[in-house]
Amino acid sequence: MLVNFIILKKQTIIILVVAIILIDQVLKFYVKLNFFAGEEHNVIGSWFRLHFVENEGMAWGWKFGGDTGKILLTLFRLVAVIWGTFLIKDFIKKQYHKGFIICAGLIYAGALGNLIDSVLYGLLFDSTYNPHNFQNAGVVANLLTGKGYGIFLQGKVVDMLYFPIFQSSFPSWLPFWGGERFEFFSPVFNVADASITLGVLTIFIFQNIFFKQSKKTAISPDSILVEETSNEINEISNQ
Repeated sequence: MLVNFIILKKQTIIILVVAIILIDQVLKFYVKLNFFAGEEHNVIGSWFRLHFVENEGMAWGWKFGGDTGKILLTLFRLVAVIWGTFLIKDFIKKQYHKGFIICAGLIYAGALGNLIDSVLYGLLFDSTYNPHNFQNAGVVANLLTGKGYGIFLQGKVVDMLYFPIFQSSFPSWLPFWGGERFEFFSPVFNVADASITLGVLTIFIFQNIFFKQSKKTAISPDSILVEETSNEINEISNQ
């Protein structure tokens, strides 16, 4: 029964991770091969748009420390994904709350999705927009031309989901920002970012449920062995 439980949980997480990565990468490939940097198209009204931007690898379009920072960030994400693989296996083995395991899978899938961009996109695509000298402005990238725009570990993460739901101005009496325009929601992100955020927020909201049950249901290998041995002894004594 325990083996079946573990297999079922592993299958659920594998399907979830693969589905998120496929959706994330298909959308990124579509935008990268059909949009030039800054190109934008409305999807639903004007509040949901596809707006193509690239960033150095952090979620929600944040950047970190030039080429060296980019490599360090990619290496950190690579280590985190490898560590996360063993961590999720441990969560499943110890029978943590199913909701918590799914959230961990969402975070893992998002990290892996953006890692693919950082590791491979510089080799796969032939152009990227450089905002400092306007290089490749208005150019749509091509795939596998043999001339990648970067090297291993220096690909840029593709973002495109943009939800400018509400736009207004801060009151004039407000210190520092008085009279300035603001927009909700201004960051441009991707499916991987959304997956990470959803996983983190859900764990934060339901932490009392997840961790309370996890403490009750966590089972060590030693306790499993003791339980199985006890069951065998009971079966023999009943014969």
